[in-house]
Amino acid sequence: MDRRILLVEDEENLVDVIKLNLEAEGFVVKVAGDGKRAIEMYREQRFDLIVLDIMLPNVDGITVCETVRLENSKLPILMLSAKSSPSERVAGLKAGADDYLVKPFDLEEFLLRIQLLLKRNAREEGKDVDMIEYSFGENNVNFQTYEFKGVDGKQGKLSARENKLLKLLIDRKHQVVSRDQILELVWGVDVYPSTRTIDNYLLNFRKYFETDPKEPIYFHSVRGVGYKFTD
Repeated sequence: MDRRILLVEDEENLVDVIKLNLEAEGFVVKVAGDGKRAIEMYREQRFDLIVLDIMLPNVDGITVCETVRLENSKLPILMLSAKSSPSERVAGLKAGADDYLVKPFDLEEFLLRIQLLLKRNAREEGKDVDMIEYSFGENNVNFQTYEFKGVDGKQGKLSARENKLLKLLIDRKHQVVSRDQILELVWGVDVYPSTRTIDNYLLNFRKYFETDPKEPIYFHSVRGVGYKFTD
């Protein structure tokens, strides 16, 4: 799967240089020229890393970073700034950035930092790659056999797509997974179910695993954003 980077920068000359070099390294690069558009694109598409300038039109980079972090605690963020003061760096890191680079910067160092952030994130995500079983509350799911034990001793077998979606939500627990991420990772890019279709899968999960499906503890729809599993 292509590694995708969201580049949030309003300096056109710098955008051209960064985009060219990232694409030469094999990345798919999408560009947002202001903070408002960056938040929209982050919610609409899947990204493996965000390169984020602090000084942006409409919504500043600090606010963008905080917004992303509220919804996704793991997505790597490399923050860029023309200011090198310790207070500026601390503000960026406090907002949730994983790394901070001062302009002007060396392109080789920039690319190296991106590779290191992606490697570190891959190691973190890899901890759950081989997850075979998962238990939450009185529920248990076996992702190899597709069998589950739900509330009140209810037992059953998940469909292949239910199994895949459930594992995705659990792998990213406490994070909001967008509809577009689910489309790409569960349905595949050539199939476009409606939001109602995905909602129906959530309703099934609530029937299987929630004591009160109308007041869910584990499976949440976040209006206009996506879906989230919490335990």
